[in-house]
Amino acid sequence: MKGNQHRRVVITGLGTINPLGNDVASTWQKTAAGQSGIGRITYFDPSSYKTQIGGEVRDFDPEALFGRKDARRMDRVAQYGLAAAEQALRDAQFDTLSEAQKRPIGVIIGNGMGGILSTLEAAQTMFGQGHGRISPFFVPMMLPDSIPARISMHHGLRGPNMSIATACASSTNAIGEAARMVAAGVADVMVTGGAETAIVPISIAGFNVMGAMSVANDDPERACRPFDSERSGFIPSDGAAILVLEELEHALGRGVHIYGEVVGYGSSADAYHLTAPREDGLGAVQAMQMALDESGLAPEEISYINAHGTSTQLNDKSETLAIKHVFGEYAYKLPVSSTKSMHGHLLGAAGALEIVISLQAMAHSFVPPTINYNKPDPVCDLDYVPNVGRSAVINAFMSNSFGFGGHNASLVVKKVA
Repeated sequence: MKGNQHRRVVITGLGTINPLGNDVASTWQKTAAGQSGIGRITYFDPSSYKTQIGGEVRDFDPEALFGRKDARRMDRVAQYGLAAAEQALRDAQFDTLSEAQKRPIGVIIGNGMGGILSTLEAAQTMFGQGHGRISPFFVPMMLPDSIPARISMHHGLRGPNMSIATACASSTNAIGEAARMVAAGVADVMVTGGAETAIVPISIAGFNVMGAMSVANDDPERACRPFDSERSGFIPSDGAAILVLEELEHALGRGVHIYGEVVGYGSSADAYHLTAPREDGLGAVQAMQMALDESGLAPEEISYINAHGTSTQLNDKSETLAIKHVFGEYAYKLPVSSTKSMHGHLLGAAGALEIVISLQAMAHSFVPPTINYNKPDPVCDLDYVPNVGRSAVINAFMSNSFGFGGHNASLVVKKVA
């Protein structure tokens, strides 16, 4: 990735908590097999809501990980973020560093809604029992920056520390901005990615009023249908995905495994509508073209695109148009899949999870499928790798994320030569 000092940025650690699995290996196994992580909501009684399905995290015990006291002082979103960060730091072999070695490491985490569960619970307490009954930990639990703060405090990481909120593009922007810091020499190592808790009563209610989510409650595993003509809305999901970014020579000096190199990043705004993407996809085109140009790769050198692919009518149509605009005739030869068809939409954490999955795809030379693709849409006419994944050499991939407010972000990652 280009920076002031032209330093190369590589990925040396991965971690995730999501509806498909609570680690990278199980997540990839189910993704490659085309398995769905969507089911009926159990966090609360969803029977009065239009959407009663989602991608919940299963078999997650925060008290076993952090102890009862600390777990109770964290919103669920921070628990997910901290757990995924621990995996990523261990994977990158940073879990045994001295205090001096950890001091310059930074943290940037993307998140869309902060500790929304804590906000809802505090509001219920205030209106039910009075304002004096709100927890003294409420404010730090609801702040979006509590996620990077928790990660830095838990591991003694004292470098740059911040959160980024660009709706569903949050974690892709976080990774891109963290990569720029490493490229520019601001830090040698950055912990980055995203965390989100989308399955909360107030957010489910809000998205339902907007008509943004699927209501195919009778068939949860087949409800998310990106690029299919019968797509009817996204599926909300919880979880986190965290990456460790590192300057290349720093990583080589430690002798650690390198998953890939971040070579391109693009970010733009539609300047069009608070919730709808531009129908012509020009904002997405701008971000994708920026990422491709910065990578120095020709369009034909991109082997795979992990699409934003939300299973909404407008997104899938406009993203298809954007891909055609950027890649021309090669777009029809380029495998494009939406893994949201399996893990659902983690909102601010979606992009980071999709980067983790794409890195595994590159490592295993296997393109994950878009499941539930049964009825082609004439306006979505690319190769979406329908229903079954396929073997293919992936030397470089692009990952797209587009968010409410017109936020667009794209990343290009390649194998390290």
